[in-house]
Amino acid sequence: MKDEKKLRSYDWFGKSDKMGFVHRSWLRNQGYPDDYFKGKPVIGICNTWSELTPCNGHLRDFAEIVKRGVVEAGGFPLEFPVTSLGETIMRPTTMLFRNLASMDTEESIRANPIDGVVLLTGCDKTTPSTVMGACSVNLPTIVVPGGPMLNGRFRGECIGSGSFNWLIKEKQSVENYTEEDIHEVEIGAARSQGHCMTMGTASTMACMVEALGLTLPGAAAIPAVDSRKKVMAQLSGRRIVEMVKEDLKLSKILTRKAFENSIIVNAGVGGSTNLIIHLLAIAGRIGVQLHLEDFDKIGSKIPLLANLKPSGKYLMEDFYYAGGLPVVIKELKKYLHNDAITVNGRSIGDNNINPPCYNQDVIAGIDKPLQENAGIAVLKGNLCENGAIIKPSAATPSLMKHRGRAVVFETMEDYHRRIDDPGLDIDEDSVIVLKNVGPVGYPGMPEVGNVDLPEKLLKKGVKDMIRISDGRMSGTAAGTVILHVSPESAVGGTLALVKDGDMIELDVEKRKLHLDISDEELKKRRAAWKAPEPMATRGYVKFYIDHVQQAHLGVDLDLLQGGSGSEVTRDLH
Repeated sequence: MKDEKKLRSYDWFGKSDKMGFVHRSWLRNQGYPDDYFKGKPVIGICNTWSELTPCNGHLRDFAEIVKRGVVEAGGFPLEFPVTSLGETIMRPTTMLFRNLASMDTEESIRANPIDGVVLLTGCDKTTPSTVMGACSVNLPTIVVPGGPMLNGRFRGECIGSGSFNWLIKEKQSVENYTEEDIHEVEIGAARSQGHCMTMGTASTMACMVEALGLTLPGAAAIPAVDSRKKVMAQLSGRRIVEMVKEDLKLSKILTRKAFENSIIVNAGVGGSTNLIIHLLAIAGRIGVQLHLEDFDKIGSKIPLLANLKPSGKYLMEDFYYAGGLPVVIKELKKYLHNDAITVNGRSIGDNNINPPCYNQDVIAGIDKPLQENAGIAVLKGNLCENGAIIKPSAATPSLMKHRGRAVVFETMEDYHRRIDDPGLDIDEDSVIVLKNVGPVGYPGMPEVGNVDLPEKLLKKGVKDMIRISDGRMSGTAAGTVILHVSPESAVGGTLALVKDGDMIELDVEKRKLHLDISDEELKKRRAAWKAPEPMATRGYVKFYIDHVQQAHLGVDLDLLQGGSGSEVTRDLH
């Protein structure tokens, strides 16, 4: 009875009063025997399964496997759904709803008799949103990543389910792909359960939580359909019961050291720029001081080791067969905080002492990396007072220092309307500037920063140009793309004041992004600027617009910073 009273669920199931009767009695209609209500840790299985989220379509089955592990370890598993975010389906962007899903997760955990949580994740935003929500409650929590798809196949070649998207215009315009060709690729690109198998945002998020210490070792890269993923799910179910007994809460794992480790590992695998806004938001929820500049300071000098699309040539299935994330962690050990604790109770260093690498063409050694300095570069200048970012490993080296003439698109619709106009005054040295695609402006900060190049330049053989926006870029995409410009144009950032023909200077080595006009002219333009009409006047979107923070702060809602903890003092009767 003493140990039972330590459990949070005791307040629901352990008492002999009226409310204890109510809580137990109604739950018994599912056939639970007496011993389930007598001191077993209650494990909430937070499921982001949805048929509208293709990447998470297998998680309903995985929940049953996790339950098996929970029961074996003496726990009481109870599955619950939360808002699911399907990157390839939802409009206008899942990023608009990340914070909503985090609120759903937070309140579902807090309001129910849960002692520990298993987060079933997969598609891009389902990982950060559930982790954010769980952080605000701060119970013992373990993540089970759903895993990547098998490699896409097209006419004997491997293709990335995400990366090919960004090539379709070029394939049709330049390489004369027919409708039948595109249809064949469509059928073979996403050929199994799981999320994108490039090192896009979904794979980056899986690596992020493993590097943070929130998964069992080696969980990130196992393909969704590999039986070893099921074993990992069952073992995670067992482990969360032990974590409850040990009181191993999120706040004990998510220290400053853990966040620094995640930044370093992300650089080593060539991970998505989206890591920045998600990691900043998670840090804000758990109470760790993390700043945009930390991603450059800590991660920009880390060598690139994973030869994965979009920065390399292989895919996640190959990464797993080569040894997966444990090999990268081992190779990066001199940069990491190896004493950082993880969900299995051991340090990240102890978990990854000497995993073998089976293919050094896929995972390079630290003594011979694919690129010396990878990671994220944080730019500053009058065009981005609070910062902007670029991913050097995915960019064209010759464009990393460039001065070019701005070609401005005021909105995404303006871009679509004019980009392929033969009369558009643009050449390969121009800088494409896209406004009003930030957190407030779109709203939701969509993955549109890596806009397609003009058809007339693609036909000339131009493969890349500098593109600048206050939006994001898919982790599956590549290019010399400057993102997350803060403050965004919709709230009056300098980006809003750029005009066609303005000269823009980029110098990544000096971390500089500069609009080459006088301070006097800038002041004049700012005085004449008028804020655009709000994109919504009711509901969640209005609430989001009123409270969302800028990119350099993680795009969380201002009133969600920190957490409310796990205690709920008032009963329902």
